[in-house]
Amino acid sequence: MAFYYWEDFVVGEEIRFGDHVVNETEMLEFARAFDPQPLYADPQAAADGPYAGLIASGWQTAGWCMRMLVDNVLAQSSSLGSPGLDSLRWQQPVRAGDRLHVRCQVLASRVLKSRPQMGLAKLHFEVRNQADETVMTMVTNSLFGRRPDVVDAQVPA
Repeated sequence: MAFYYWEDFVVGEEIRFGDHVVNETEMLEFARAFDPQPLYADPQAAADGPYAGLIASGWQTAGWCMRMLVDNVLAQSSSLGSPGLDSLRWQQPVRAGDRLHVRCQVLASRVLKSRPQMGLAKLHFEVRNQADETVMTMVTNSLFGRRPDVVDAQVPA
């Protein structure tokens, strides 16, 4: 498995990863704990609601995206966190039985002037379902450590 440094996030590159099958129990547990609106937390109310059935909270969809990102990229990287998001959009409802995966494209990348041992990558995420429909998009700014040999080569002796 590869280890990712900032230099590995090349503008235009697309990374695909993840596989998560959504189940109703996890949807209900999350909703009841963190987003207890009836369309997420009450199957009967959801059946009578605008989506004609239970759907996952968008915040949970973002959580699944994050989990797949950590499992497939960040745990094997020089990740240094994130100063935040530029956008987050929920495009389609997510339902029990949906199989989710992620497409990530590198939009921009630069070395930090104040900390040249770090780089910032602007990443565009699409969470997609089994029909390859986009259910969520997100643009993040992610910090990564640079390759030690590259940083060391740039430090004057």
